[in-house]
This record gives sequence, C-alpha cells and structure tokens, in this order.
Amino acid sequence: MELSFPERALAIRRATARLCLRLGWAPLHEVALPNGRRADILALRPDGCFACIEVKSGPRDFLTDLKWRDYREFADELFFAVDVDFPRDLLPTEAGLIVAAGLEADLLREAPAHPLAAARRRALLHRFAILAAGRLATLEDPGGVAAIRAALSAE
Repeated sequence: MELSFPERALAIRRATARLCLRLGWAPLHEVALPNGRRADILALRPDGCFACIEVKSGPRDFLTDLKWRDYREFADELFFAVDVDFPRDLLPTEAGLIVAAGLEADLLREAPAHPLAAARRRALLHRFAILAAGRLATLEDPGGVAAIRAALSAE
C-alpha cells in the first residue's frame, strides 16, 4: 500500500524526530519563525545551536517549495529529511541530509555550519521555550488552556 504525500511526510517527520532524540537534540514540530515561515522541525542541540529540518515527501514537494533558503537565517544548520525513495541528487549539497526508513532515520550528510548571531540565538531560544512550554501545558490541561485563551481573546 502506497502512502499519500501527507502520510509520507508524517512518517518522515516521526522518524526524524526519533533520530533527533537519539542524537540528544530536542525537536519541536511546526515552529513559526519571525520571517513568517514555518520550520517543519526546529531542534535545539545540546551545544545550544539550532538545526532546522525541512521534511520533503517527494520530488514534487521539493521542486515546488523554494522557501527552504528562508530558514537558514534562523538556524545554525539546515537539513532536508526525506525517505529512502527520494532522488537525493535533487537536494542541494549546502544542506545536511537525513534519510528515513520506516520508524528510523539516519543522518547521512552533516550540514555546513552558519552560526547565528548571539542576539538572534537568544530570541530564537526564547521563542522555542515559550512554544514548547505552551504545548506541554496544553497536553496537561487542554480545557484549562482553552478557557484561558478564550478569556484573553475576549478582552
């Protein structure tokens, strides 16, 4: 049975998140960046650096989405995550490469480093922490968080 593009993207994202955890990175999905873009995965590494991981479900997904260059200014390293069937020669060599197969993924090519400025790193770390804490609060008390948000939006 062939997976749909959304199902394939979800499988790649899950396997990639597992890889991040194995590497000691803290992955956060669907992170809105200050430039209006949305990172599929933004991972905070143990050294305090950020890895942005763009998930591509197939060649069409990659060829029609040229926004990936916009993520570079908000990460120390940029990676593409694809599945084993993706034609890797399409991907630019100026990004790292993660390949997913089933529930597992491997980092096949390191990404070139382009360190963030200290002020941008601090702002991004703050954004990351607020988003992660908010998501955790929502998991622990969905009704309470919804009620507070509704009350705040009514003011």
